[in-house]
This record gives sequence, structure tokens and C-alpha cells, in this order.
Amino acid sequence: MTDWTDHSARARAWFEDLRDQICAEFEAIEREAGSDASFTYTAWNRHEEGNPDPGGGTQGLMKGKVFEKVGVNVSTVRGSFAKEFAGSINGASADNPGFAATGISLVAHMANPHVPAVHMNTRFLTTTKAWFGGGADLNPPIPYEEDTAEFHAAMQAACDPHNPTYFERYSKWAEEYFYIPHRQVGRGVGGIFCDHLECADDAAWERNFAFIQDIGKQFLEVFPAIVRKRMNSRFTPEDEARMFEYRGRYAEFNLVYDRGTIFGLKTGGNIDAILMSLPPRATWS
Repeated sequence: MTDWTDHSARARAWFEDLRDQICAEFEAIEREAGSDASFTYTAWNRHEEGNPDPGGGTQGLMKGKVFEKVGVNVSTVRGSFAKEFAGSINGASADNPGFAATGISLVAHMANPHVPAVHMNTRFLTTTKAWFGGGADLNPPIPYEEDTAEFHAAMQAACDPHNPTYFERYSKWAEEYFYIPHRQVGRGVGGIFCDHLECADDAAWERNFAFIQDIGKQFLEVFPAIVRKRMNSRFTPEDEARMFEYRGRYAEFNLVYDRGTIFGLKTGGNIDAILMSLPPRATWS
């Protein structure tokens, strides 16, 4: 069996570097808006009985003038799944529940209803198998076709150099995954989502890692540009009410259906980091 320790370290280094780039860009946007808001970083340690090195992570959180609430988290954890949960994870079982995971997770809720909320998550996991997964999706309370097209074009630019079928497959997967069955609506306007990009050997790992990096790079290009275009738009109380109602649906998806939330809770992650995706204010009518 391949020892993926060095690969995990490289993936972790990339996720941490991407976090630093994103946080710097978001803080720059706050400065452009006349705000001195900055990220605060809180380290946390995971606990697992009998595990001397269960890992942990760092939660980055900022509340500002443009970003009402944005979290950018990086975690690196290792240990064993609970037996009743292990069977639901690729390559794990009740008899072989060991795992290691490293990844970045980002959710931004914006102060202006005309600026879309956004989610981005990429990760590398190992059980008896090793694979990458993740993606990014746009979540506007008030959609603009231009913004949707720009975001989708960026995600396609991440996909096309690696496989000409990726964008069609992974954009469809995003539509299916980011769907709220009890509301019969999508959570947002889509993006891409992929999982179980398996790494049978070093060559496959390098290919998949390059793709995962390109998702992050394209996100860093497109989302700040959309924010800057919309952040000074005037909005009405009706626009704001629409945003709060939309946020309620966002929260419903994340608490009921989201795999990342379930994974974090089932593996003893930091509760504040896991639930940082929840909006600061929301309404249900």
C-alpha cells in the first residue's frame, strides 16, 4: 500500500497557501471599501481516544463591511471513523476504519444582496484508497446572468486543460448535489463538484492535484472580480429581505444534506469551524 504521507503534506501546504492568498485578497477588498476588517485565526486540536496524533486545523473568520461573514478553514486530521459511519466512506469499512484528510473550506456571506454568497472546498483523503474531491459554487440571493456566466467560465477554465469532459460532468454533478429536495430548488446557480478522483499511483496523484490547484486559482481570479463589480450596488429593504430568506434555505441545505458538515461532525471536528458556513442572519417565513 502506498504511503501518502508526503503527498498529504504537499496538499496541506497548497491549501494553506491558497488560504493565505484568498484572505489577503478579501482583506484588500475591505480596505477598498474603507473598512479595517481583518481575519482572526483560531487554531483547534482534534481529540480521539487512543490517538496520539489526531490532527486539527485553523479557522479563519472575518466580519466586515463587504463580507458580513466569511470563513476560510484549513484542517488536517487523521484517525478512525466510527464503525457505523465508516461504511459510507470510499475505501473505509467497519473492519478498516482508518483515514487521513486535509482540505480547505470557504463560505462567504455578503452584506450587499447584489453580491453573491459563495462556497469553495477542496480536499485530499486517504483510507485504503486515496482521492481528491471538491469544487466551488455561486450562491446569489439576486442572480445576475453575467455573474453566473463568468463564474462558470472560470470553472470551465479549471477543468478543460485536464479533461475536456470534466466541466460538463462536474457542473451537472454540482446541480444535482447542491439541490434542496424538500424545497425542490437549487441552492444557487451552480459551479462544479467532484469527488473520488482516485490516485492509483504517483502519476495519477500529480494529475489530480494539478486539477485541484486550478480550481483554487480560478476561484481566486473570478470571485473577487464579481465582488468588486457588485459591492457598491444600491439595495432596498426588499432586496435585503430576499437575501435573508435565501440564507435560510442555504442553512437548511448545509444542516440537512451537506456531506462536509456530516463528515466534520462524524469525525470529531471543531464545531465552530464546521458550522462557520451558517449565515450570521437569516429568516424563515
